[in-house]
Parts: sequence; C-alpha cells; structure tokens
Amino acid sequence: MSVIQDYLRYNRQMMLPEIGDAGQEKLKKAKVLVIGAGGLGCPILQYIATAGVGTIGIIDFDKI
Repeated sequence: MSVIQDYLRYNRQMMLPEIGDAGQEKLKKAKVLVIGAGGLGCPILQYIATAGVGTIGIIDFDKI
C-alpha cells in the first residue's frame, strides 16, 4: 500500500497523540497471533486488522 493510501485509511487514528505516525508504523510492522477464532477471537481479528496490524496469524482447532 502506498503512503497516501495508508494515510487515507488510518488518518483518524494517526491524529491521536497516543498513536501518531510513529505508532501507526509500529502497528504496520507488528505481528499478532490470535488463538481461537470463535465468539471472542473473531471480533478481535476484525479490530486488529482494521487498526493496521501488519501480520496476523490465526490458530483455531475447531471443526465445522
């Protein structure tokens, strides 16, 4: 994704003094592993994906 696209997507959270450009860059480089994609894991995955976390791993042993 280009810098302009990143800015347009994440500009509202980048305006927060707690996050800013440096914080968004840290999120982009972050790696998160979520164990369980059920009732709690699924919304967590949505939140971290929309926040801009760079790499997301999912482990779920449930059979459907």
